[in-house]
Amino acid sequence: MIEQIVLEHLAAALEVPVGIEVSAGTDRAAQFVVLEKTSSSRADHLCTAQFAVQSYGPTLLAAMELNEQVKAAMDGLDELDEVVSSRLNSDYNFTDTATKRYRYQAVYDVTHY
Repeated sequence: MIEQIVLEHLAAALEVPVGIEVSAGTDRAAQFVVLEKTSSSRADHLCTAQFAVQSYGPTLLAAMELNEQVKAAMDGLDELDEVVSSRLNSDYNFTDTATKRYRYQAVYDVTHY
């Protein structure tokens, strides 16, 4: 399952917790990454998945710096045997106005077997 592959890759590459959801009661000063698969498709025996990777930080600068680390890790995803390519679609400030938590989001298109 590509979600598990990407999750394990990010967890090994980053020095912050990586998960698929924000845990209730997470410290507002914590830095962490949340992975979400937003879509997928399949054609000619190749699968494509789009991932939104959200980098949370206690400050906007911390979230931005963590986003850069995430992009470096995602750019190396294609070194795995199961992954054909990992391409940055876009990244941007995605601060959560409801919770007032700083975050950046990087959207990646991943082609895999």
